[in-house]
Amino acid sequence: MSHANSNACDVKSKMLTQWHPEDPQFWAESGKTIANRNLWISIPCLLLSFCVWMLFSAVAVNLNQVGFHFSTDQLFLLTALPAVSGAIGRIPYAFIVPVVGGRKWTVFSTLILTIPCLWLAYAVEHPDTPFEQFVMIALLCGIAGANFASSMANISFFYPKEQQGKALGLNGGLGNLGVSVMQLVVPLVVSAGVFGGLSTGVIQPSGKVLYLANAALVWVPLLCILSVVAWFGMNDLKSAQTSIKAQLPVLKEPHLWGLSILYLATFGSFIGFSAGFSMLSKTQFPAHDILSYMFFGPLVGALARPLGGALSDRLGGIRVTLVNFVVMAILTGAVFVTLPSASSQGSFYLFFATFMGLFAASGLGSGSTFQMIAVIFRKISLSKAAKQGMTPEISLRKASTDTAAALGFISAIGAIGGFFIPRAFGLSLSLTGSPLTAMKVFLIFYVGCVFITWFVYGRNLDRLATKKAAAKV
Repeated sequence: MSHANSNACDVKSKMLTQWHPEDPQFWAESGKTIANRNLWISIPCLLLSFCVWMLFSAVAVNLNQVGFHFSTDQLFLLTALPAVSGAIGRIPYAFIVPVVGGRKWTVFSTLILTIPCLWLAYAVEHPDTPFEQFVMIALLCGIAGANFASSMANISFFYPKEQQGKALGLNGGLGNLGVSVMQLVVPLVVSAGVFGGLSTGVIQPSGKVLYLANAALVWVPLLCILSVVAWFGMNDLKSAQTSIKAQLPVLKEPHLWGLSILYLATFGSFIGFSAGFSMLSKTQFPAHDILSYMFFGPLVGALARPLGGALSDRLGGIRVTLVNFVVMAILTGAVFVTLPSASSQGSFYLFFATFMGLFAASGLGSGSTFQMIAVIFRKISLSKAAKQGMTPEISLRKASTDTAAALGFISAIGAIGGFFIPRAFGLSLSLTGSPLTAMKVFLIFYVGCVFITWFVYGRNLDRLATKKAAAKV
């Protein structure tokens, strides 16, 4: 049965009561246009969320230059804390879109990010601000990271299964680009007095004036503008509505936890390296101005994510993920020879190039593992629905909500990497004077993920992973 005209009565409504992306005629006539509009509003909202989430990766490096006296371990902690609240926040955010609606939640979750930005701008203007207050601000900035779960869940409802890898790759990849955008913009705005009396400068020994409050203030007007755009331009889907209780059974699925480990290794590495790379570089190669280069890593990783999704749609997420983990393990081992040691000064350029490879691999792997999650959970949900005698329409709806819940929850586990990696660097440096111990732990983890990917999923490649297998359901 065609649903091509079933949405005609409410196309202009913010609440779409009919949504049938799997119907080719409906998709061609109206579905694709509506879905793409929601996607291209969602992307900049998510991008700004990543800007706020990783703000301390750029701010912490400069705090002592504007009158504060925090230790290296304290500064690493400030870069790590946003990942904690971001990861915890992703759990409720993963389930909220079917309850509240994607449009309304996007507006709310984007607009509230102005609060930590304004608070941070005020705090850096007052050198007597205690460290504990910066901890609170860092945790509030971390709430921005939770937006990823709700954003990806929302976009997954709009697209047919064969296009979800590409759509989620674009939303996640270009959203991840916010880390690079922030790390590129912040060094520019902190060197210019663009906010008048709201941001006062601190003269550096070099004579350069540092307006650190600008690092937070620059995002406030953009957050307000995009909140308005989302309110008027996005849609809520009636077919995506369900209760939190109806989504909770997905937590009992064993694959949820196996895939969470893989996503922790990929996205967790991307966000963890994004948070800690600038501080790590400063401690190992202080002669180099890392602020001029730090945006390259997140940029490479973010651009690689859509590629990971597209390759996975074509080749299968398990194949791409397996090869990717092998590459990550090799690159991690290569970092060992680039670091300074008792017998060597190390090589900044080899260190930088190797980490760019790790950023690219972690970004590509984030896209491929997310595609794995979508394909595997859709197949599991449809199989269970068929056994329970559900109609095809109800089965597809349940598959969509189950997949969205799984994507959101697994993304919460992945975000914890943003805490563990900077903390591992900080602890390794404080205990041994070198980040080498932390890198060894990462290497062991990536090798373990190679075995998990193969033994849990690779041997069931044709049954679980390929697009062809999913299409047969």
